[in-house]
Amino acid sequence: MALTSDGGRNPVFGEGQRIGGRSVESMTGQLLVATPTLKDPNFDRTVVLLVAHEQGGALGVVLNRATEVPVAEVLGNWGDLAGDPAVLFEGGPVQPESAICLARTRPEVKKRVTGFHPVAGSLGTLDLSADPERLRENVAGIRVFAGYSGWSSGQLEEEIASGSWFVFDALPGDPFVERPDDLWAMVLRRQGDILAAVAHFPPDVSLN
Repeated sequence: MALTSDGGRNPVFGEGQRIGGRSVESMTGQLLVATPTLKDPNFDRTVVLLVAHEQGGALGVVLNRATEVPVAEVLGNWGDLAGDPAVLFEGGPVQPESAICLARTRPEVKKRVTGFHPVAGSLGTLDLSADPERLRENVAGIRVFAGYSGWSSGQLEEEIASGSWFVFDALPGDPFVERPDDLWAMVLRRQGDILAAVAHFPPDVSLN
């Protein structure tokens, strides 16, 4: 597998952007959690972190679809910084030959980290053309995604309004969980009440 880095230069946009002619709050840094009614095989039971959301659309990566390809096999020494499971993830159906790297800076790091572009708090994208050895003392972990998920202007808002996605706040550790297959249910359960019950919704209602 050959991957090309996007350079970590995904735009990060501020609050109150205008989407489809109306002012909305930017959802950059939030989670999209597929509802049980979303049956698109690209997004069935996925958890997507939005790394950009602005007037022209939105961009995110799927957090819970691990491949069996080790990061080290494709990106060499970057594999040393990848947390378990240290494999590539399927970020989405768009440009699967490209790579987007999410990283979390260490709590004690207060200075600007070269090649790191903040998304929310200590979480951001990382330029894969940088030297991973020079970043080791500043970065607590990375996760590398092949491809990404994209929406044109107003498309994501329409999907949310139609009931395809829940929108929740992300926790710093969400992109780096050791058991990504459990993330969909885990995020729903921590919302409590009726949303927690959705976590037990069967994948195929006809089999229930």
